[in-house]
Amino acid sequence: MKRSLLLPMLMLAAVCGVAHAEKADSTKPTNIEADQMVYDDVRQVKTFTGNVIMTRGTLIIKAGRVVLTTDQYGYENAVLYAAPGALANFRQKRDGGPNLWIEGQAERIEYSEQTEVSKLFQRAHIQRMDGDRITDEVNGEFISYDSRAEFYSVNNTASGESKPGAGRITAVIQPKNPPPANAAQPSTPAQPATSAPAQRRQNGKDQ
Repeated sequence: MKRSLLLPMLMLAAVCGVAHAEKADSTKPTNIEADQMVYDDVRQVKTFTGNVIMTRGTLIIKAGRVVLTTDQYGYENAVLYAAPGALANFRQKRDGGPNLWIEGQAERIEYSEQTEVSKLFQRAHIQRMDGDRITDEVNGEFISYDSRAEFYSVNNTASGESKPGAGRITAVIQPKNPPPANAAQPSTPAQPATSAPAQRRQNGKDQ
C-alpha cells in the first residue's frame, strides 16, 4: 500500500519529457484525497473515486476517478478518468527557470511506469508556460509521449491513428524571446529645418 501511494509521481513521466519536471518533487510525499477508495489486494488494483486530488510537491493532479494497478513485475500503471462534463488534468513546475510550468488535460490519461509512456485521450491538450504566458501548446484527440526518447506525437483520433476527415490537430509555438510590452516604439525621423519666411528675407534686404 505504501509503495503504491509513493509511486513515481504518477504523471511525472507524462510531463517531464515535454519539459523537465521539477526534480525536487520526486523527494516529496504523495497526498491523495477522494470521496472513496477501494483496494483489491488480489488483483493489485486501487481505485480512488469522487473529486480525486493528488499532489506531490508542485505536481497537482485532478480527476473524477483514478485507477492504480501493479503488474506481475511490480510496475505501476495509472489511469485518470475525467468526471462527467470535465477533463482530467495536471499541472507541474518545470526545472530551468523560476516560474516555468507545464499543464495537460484530457478525458482519459494513461501512464505506464515500465515504458514511461503517457497517453492522453480525447480533447487532449498540453501546454508549457512561463509564468502566465503560454510558450507552446498542442491539441488533438490523442497525444502520446515517450519520456525516454523525448518524443511525442499528436493524432486526430482517439485510437492513435490519424485519419483523413477526422479533424485537425493544432499546435501553437510562440517566439522564444517576445518583445517586452513596454518596448520603445521607433522614433520618427527628424524633419529637415525649414527656411525663414520669405517676408523675413525681404525685410533683411531692405535694411
